[in-house]
Amino acid sequence: MAQFDKFDICEAHYVFAMLWHGGQWSDEYRKLGQLHHMGFRPRFSLSDEGDLTENGREIYDNLVSKLED
Repeated sequence: MAQFDKFDICEAHYVFAMLWHGGQWSDEYRKLGQLHHMGFRPRFSLSDEGDLTENGREIYDNLVSKLED
């Protein structure tokens, strides 16, 4: 079960939005804007779900499973 860690949550949502957004008007693209307004700046090495921590990967997988439902 994923644990609450703000950094993991932000990274997981960032990777999810980056990989799954459906264009500029999609909810996932809007999530990128929200993260930016929160002051989140992704690390340079963060390019896909393989770069997430174990906890971040679990959060990411939960986001993907909700999208596929």
